[in-house]
Amino acid sequence: MSKVTTEQLLESGVHFGHLKRKWNPAMAPYIFMEKNGIHIIDLNKTAAKLEEAGAALKQIAKSGRIILFVATKKQAKEIVAAASKKVNMPYVTERWPGGMLTNFATIRKAVRKMGQIDKMATDGTFDVISKKEKLSISREREKLERNLGSIADLSRLPAALFIIDISKEHIAVAEAKRLGIPTFGVVDTNSNPNAVDFAIPANDDAAKSIEIILSVIASYIEEGLSERKFDKDKGEDDENTLDADGNVISRKNQLSEEEEAEAKKQGAGRGRTRSRRGATA
Repeated sequence: MSKVTTEQLLESGVHFGHLKRKWNPAMAPYIFMEKNGIHIIDLNKTAAKLEEAGAALKQIAKSGRIILFVATKKQAKEIVAAASKKVNMPYVTERWPGGMLTNFATIRKAVRKMGQIDKMATDGTFDVISKKEKLSISREREKLERNLGSIADLSRLPAALFIIDISKEHIAVAEAKRLGIPTFGVVDTNSNPNAVDFAIPANDDAAKSIEIILSVIASYIEEGLSERKFDKDKGEDDENTLDADGNVISRKNQLSEEEEAEAKKQGAGRGRTRSRRGATA
């Protein structure tokens, strides 16, 4: 994973907080000082919290579970989408659909509807309906794609949420808390760090700040996924072995062959015993 230094965080502007009059008192432990009416975030604590959150996300990824990234603010959309695609995780960068977690079954129905419309376009249904109906269905498909396209492969509830600006995404935070889903968030000086399980004190407005935080988080997740793949491959290697010709045979087949040889050996022994008894008689 890529270790980040306080100097790199400083260069990316992670330390800039909000105006003093907009601060949340719960952020006091993470504020280093005030300068020109702006709070400065303690980057040593940012680095520590970033490492703590990254280690937890790594374990989630290693276990094969899903992490959902959430960021609907303009300057974070493209960065979050790119980081999520890099680690093959779902993301929400448009409006958060209310009830996405707490009413997940309904969201899945909407996603399935996208699939049905796609099927209509290929099975000839579009050829027999009017242009007006076709236009209406196409517009509905575009809207669904815009709002839900990035979570089309999300077949079950995520194991964790990673959120940029927890104040803006307070609905997502509330839904996750209601369902007991762990939340990880980039928290600026105007937000309450206690609202999420893993708070990373940092500037959540500057693109460079968001980018460096996500690059570190993505590297932790990538490491977790790599370790999962390694463990899986190792497990398969342990189950298989090579025969005299260098061909792969499964452990089950090998055991069966050994059991068969043992059975033949025992059968031959019993045959010799019967022969000796017959000769004695």
